[in-house]
Amino acid sequence: MDIEKFSSMDFGEFVDVFGNVIERCPLIAAAVWSQQPFSDLEDLEKHFFAFIDDLPQSGQEGILRCHLDLAGSELQRPLTAKSQREQSGAGLTSLGADERLRLAELNAQYRARFGFPFVLAARFSDRTAVPRELARRLLCPPAQELRTALGEVKKIGSLRLADLLRADPAKL
Repeated sequence: MDIEKFSSMDFGEFVDVFGNVIERCPLIAAAVWSQQPFSDLEDLEKHFFAFIDDLPQSGQEGILRCHLDLAGSELQRPLTAKSQREQSGAGLTSLGADERLRLAELNAQYRARFGFPFVLAARFSDRTAVPRELARRLLCPPAQELRTALGEVKKIGSLRLADLLRADPAKL
C-alpha cells in the first residue's frame, strides 16, 4: 500500500486498517487520522508514538493494560490475530506445561509489581528468552519499566505499520 492510499482514507477505513497498530487501541488510530496527510511511514509512525508520549502516565499504563500476558491463560480474552501470529512466531503458543507454568508465575509477579502486563515485541524474541527477559525486567524500578514497556509497544507498532504498508490493499 502506498502513502497516498492511507493518507486519503476516510475516518472509518483508517480506523479499521490501523486500529490495532497499538494493541486494542483504535482510539489512537482515530486521533492519528486527523493528522493526514502523511509524507511516509516514518511520519505516520511519528504521529502514533507522539500520541502515546503525550499521554499522562495513567493513559500510558492504560495502553499497556490493553495487552494480554505473553503465553497467557486461555481464560483471558482471545488474542488478536496479530498477537497470535507474533506469539506463535516466537514459539509461545507451543510451550510445554512447565514452561507455561513458569511464564504464568512470572507474569503474575510482574503484573502485581507494576500494575500492567509484561509487554515484549515477541518477533524479536523466542520461547527461551522471554522468561529470562521477564525475570530481568521484574527487577527494574517502576519508572524505568514503564519506559521500557512503552518502548516495546512502539516496536510492536512499528512492525505492524511496516506490515500494513507491505500489504496488498485488496486484502486489508
